[in-house]
Formats: sequence, C-alpha cells, structure tokens
Amino acid sequence: MDNKFYKVTENLNFYMNTTPKELVQKYGSPLYVYNEGILREKCREMRNLLKYDKFSVSFSTKANSNFHILKIVREEGLNVDAMSPGEIYVQLEAGFKPEQIFFIPNNVSAEEFKYAIERGVTISVDSLSQLELLGKINEGGSVAVRFNPGMGIGHSEKVVTAGKKTKFGVDPQYINEVKEIVNKYKLKLIGINQHIGSLFMEGSTYLESVKALLSIAENFQGLEFIDMGGGFGVPYRKQKDQQRLDLKALGKELDSVIYNWTKKHGKEIEFKIEPGRYIPAECCVLLGTVHAVKMNYGRKYVGTDLGFNVLARPIIYNSHHDIEVYKKNNNLVGESEEVTIVGNICESGDILSENIVLPPIQEGDIIGVLDAGAYGYVMSSNYNNRLRPAEVLIKENGEIKVIRRRDNLEDLMRNYF
Repeated sequence: MDNKFYKVTENLNFYMNTTPKELVQKYGSPLYVYNEGILREKCREMRNLLKYDKFSVSFSTKANSNFHILKIVREEGLNVDAMSPGEIYVQLEAGFKPEQIFFIPNNVSAEEFKYAIERGVTISVDSLSQLELLGKINEGGSVAVRFNPGMGIGHSEKVVTAGKKTKFGVDPQYINEVKEIVNKYKLKLIGINQHIGSLFMEGSTYLESVKALLSIAENFQGLEFIDMGGGFGVPYRKQKDQQRLDLKALGKELDSVIYNWTKKHGKEIEFKIEPGRYIPAECCVLLGTVHAVKMNYGRKYVGTDLGFNVLARPIIYNSHHDIEVYKKNNNLVGESEEVTIVGNICESGDILSENIVLPPIQEGDIIGVLDAGAYGYVMSSNYNNRLRPAEVLIKENGEIKVIRRRDNLEDLMRNYF
C-alpha cells in the first residue's frame, strides 16, 4: 500500500509493535492513543529550552489532565499549573507537591481560593477584584498577579489571552492599585505572570511580550519569580511539511533577554514558562472507524464515530488536524478524492474535516486524527448520550496500557438519585 496517507506515524514509528487495526479491535473505537516516548521527548525539549539556571517548566493540565500523563510529566521534572480545584486535586494525586503547583484561575469564588490556600499552593489573580477577595480571606499571605502586556497571539481569536479584547490579566495602568491592595492586606507579592495566547509558530510577539512583562516587573520589589506564559505551537499540517517552531533560536533570544535584565537589576530570580499544547499534542493520535460513505448533492461525506463529543477543537476553533487513512484491506483502489469527514452527532456542524483530499475510503476503514493530545479528551463530553472513548498508552518498551477506560452505559446514570 502507498504510505502517503500514513507516513507521519510511520516515520515516527508511532504504533511501534502494534497497528491501528489491532488497537481498535482490542480497545474499541473511537480511541485516544498516546506514545510515551514522544511525550517524554517533548517534556525534555521544553525543560532544555533555556540555559538560564533558575528556570522551570509548568505543564498546563487544562491541555491534558489524564492522571497517567501527569505522572509521566512529573517524572520528567516538570511542574504544573492549575485552573480549578479539580485540577489541583488530580495533580496532588499524581504526586506533585504543593510547591510545584501554580493556581492561575480567573473569576473564582472564595471557596476555590480557600481550597488552594489550605493545600499550600501558590495562587495568581488576574483582576483587582480577585486580588481584593484573596486579600480578605488570606491577609498576610503570598500572591502572584497576572498582567496583560497589551499584545496577544493565537490561531483563533478564541485563544488570544492578552491584548485589548480579552478577559484575562490586569491592565498595567492599574499597577498602583495593585500595590495599594497588596499593602492594604499585607500581602506578599512574590510573582507576576502572563499568557498571551496559544499556538504561535514564530517567537517575535512572544519575545516582545516578555520584554513588556519585564518592564512591569520593575515596578515591584521582592519578586521571587516571573512566569512568561506559553503558547508554543506545534505543526498541525505535517502532511504539507509545515515548519516547526525554532526552539533553539527562541531559547537563545530568551536567554539573552533574561540575562540582560537580571544583570541590569542585579538579581537572578526564577523564570517560568507554561508551554501548554506543545508537550502533549503530538504524542497522541485519535483513531476512529468509518461507518458510512455517501454522496449528498454532489458532495461526498465520510461518516465516522468521531463526533464533536470526542474531539471538539474543529467546531470550536475551526482547527485543522491532519488525517491518516488505514485501509481495512491494506489496498488502495482508485484515485484520491475530495471528501468531508463528519461524525455521528445530530448537528450540521459535526464536521471533523471539510473538503479534504484522501484516498478512496470505504466502510470499515480506520482514520487517524493526528496531534490530538492537547485539548482532545479533556474537552470531550456525553452529548447525545454518546460514550467517551478509552485512552491507551504505548509505553517505551512497546507494552500497551489502558490509562482511562471507555465509558459504559451505566456511567450515564451514575450521578442521578
């Protein structure tokens, strides 16, 4: 068979000693499949981004909160950030210590702040009102503040998290108000942070935002860390040879910016990053099965079990994922054609990939959605009372481990009285 339509995973030896067909036969479809070796490789790439000594990496659990993935990330020496008490709970269960967790929520209740305080977790706030609330319930405690550096970036306006049209961060014009609230409640401001958006493929805007954040830092004494945020992109169009983010060049420039700033101010504080999707995205392929193929008013539809309850990114962000095709009989017949791949949800918007050129596809074929490890399973749901898929891990020795079981029908009734 011509390997044109599965060359990415073949070149990576992604499936190692097994095949998509064998995995689906044994563990069902749809199925999230992770490769441990690739996950560890991405952790190390981020950990080695800078030469600066006091540098740490925080894995963004919102991108992938699987308990077993978190344990691997911890083994690789990374810290974590959390958006909710639920994430803190799972992180602690996965073995992270409170001092390794950075709670960076927005618009949360006093109860959620108290949960983090009681567990000794460092907390960030991203508004004056949240800073005031935290001060009232934790007078004399430590806090970090998330600032909006005035510039943002992202593959969709829905993931731009800084600039003039976003809910996130404190506008730097309110620096004096931040100081007033900190003094009012005798808080210790130990850090500042930012996050400008997600999926940048060249680093110029990120570097400018870091410089802006360092200018903000000059307004505060006694900072213990500066969190530069993340948004590091991965090439979602590998089949068209999309270039990767040049980590070596970005790391070199960041090192220079940090070195010059610390030399100027005579203090070597800790610098953090939150690489987000970069770590888990590429270590996962989502497998699904073709159940129907039809023509509808001149357009060919390939119907699969990959509804947006399984993978939501395409309908939320209009995101692209490369598609691999694994023929049930390992035989390509006919010329490639333009098709639209859809799921099994009762919604017209249930489209995985529109007008994509693929080899002839038949019922029973398996398709693989590449780079599905970030914002994949974590955004899945039981919409239409569909069952969420299993997750399996291909370990470095080739062994396959189920790291989350598939939903069953009884799970749909679990929380009813």
